[in-house]
Amino acid sequence: MNTPLDRIDFEIIELLQNDARLSNKELAAAVGLAASSCLARVQRLRSEGILLGFHAEVALEALGIGLQAMVTVRLRQHSRTQLKAFWKHLRSLKEVRAIYHVTGAYDFLVHVAARDMEHLRDLALDAFTSRAEVAHLETSLIFEHQQNPVAPRLSVPEPIKTKKD
Repeated sequence: MNTPLDRIDFEIIELLQNDARLSNKELAAAVGLAASSCLARVQRLRSEGILLGFHAEVALEALGIGLQAMVTVRLRQHSRTQLKAFWKHLRSLKEVRAIYHVTGAYDFLVHVAARDMEHLRDLALDAFTSRAEVAHLETSLIFEHQQNPVAPRLSVPEPIKTKKD
C-alpha cells in the first residue's frame, strides 16, 4: 500500500462493502466528493490491492446446497511441502467456501457446502481422509450462518490534507 488511507477512503470502503452496486455518482455524493475525484480514489484503492473485488450474495439453496459444515483437519506432518500441497488441494475443491490455517489442536478449519448428508460423507471420505497428509478430521454441521459483510476498521485514518497544509 503506497498511500495511507484517509477518512474518505475508509468511508468509500465501508459504503462499497455494504453495497457494491452503488454508482460512482451515488458514492461520490455520499462521501462529499466530485464524481471524478471519487472514481480516481476507487481506481487507486483497486490498483493498490485494497479493494480486491465485488461479489454477489446468493441464496445457497438456489444452488442446490442443503447443508454446510466446518471440517477440522489435523495434518500428520507440518512440513512446508505437505502444507502447500494440502492448501492447493483444498482450493481445488468446489465445495470449499473458506479455509482457515489455525493454531491449536487442529491445523485447518474448512467451511464446506454440500447437497446433503451423503454428499458431505463422500466429501469427507474422498477429499479429506483419503489424503496422505491428513491424520485426523472432525466434521460439525452448521445450523445457522451469518457473515458480517463489513470488515472492522481497526486503523486510524490519515487526516485529509487541505490547501492550508
